[in-house]
Amino acid sequence: MADRSKTRARTAAPAKKRTFKQWSPVFLAELAITSNVSAAARKAGVHSAQAYEARRLHPEFNRAWQQALCEGYDYLEMELLSRLRSGEVKPATGAKRGVRAFDNATAFRLLSAHRESAARFRAVRHNQDAEAIVQSINAKLDAMRQRHLAALADGTAAHAAATVIDGDQ
Repeated sequence: MADRSKTRARTAAPAKKRTFKQWSPVFLAELAITSNVSAAARKAGVHSAQAYEARRLHPEFNRAWQQALCEGYDYLEMELLSRLRSGEVKPATGAKRGVRAFDNATAFRLLSAHRESAARFRAVRHNQDAEAIVQSINAKLDAMRQRHLAALADGTAAHAAATVIDGDQ
C-alpha cells in the first residue's frame, strides 16, 4: 500500500511548465516529420490538447501548423514513392536473406487523410503569393506616378518621357 502512495506522489509532482515559445518550434518540427499531432506534442513535452488550443488562439501558429502538415505530406509522398520503387526488406522465416515487400496500405491511408488539408493549404499559400505580386505591381505603379508628378512639377524633359508612359500626349 505504501508503494502506491509513493507512486502517486511521484506522478502528482508538477512537471516543469514550458512556454509557448519554448515548445512550439519543437512541436512544429516534429509535426513536419511525422504528420502526427500526438507524437509532435510528446516530443515538445506538452499535451496535444494544449497544442490544439494554441492553434485556435494563435493564427500564425495555425499557419505554421498547416505548413508543417504540408511538409509532412510531401515527405510521406516521397517516402511512399521510394517504397513503391524499391520496396522494404523484411525478415523471412527459414531464409538467409530478407524478402522484399511492397506493403503500402498504411502509407496510402495517411496520404488520403492529409491530401485535402495539404491541397487546401497550398491553395491558400498560392493565393497569398498572388496578393504579394499585386502589391508589388501597385508599389511600382505608385513609384512611376510619383516620378511623373515630380517631372510635371519640374517642367523638365522627364515630363515628356513620363507623359508618353502614361499615355497623355
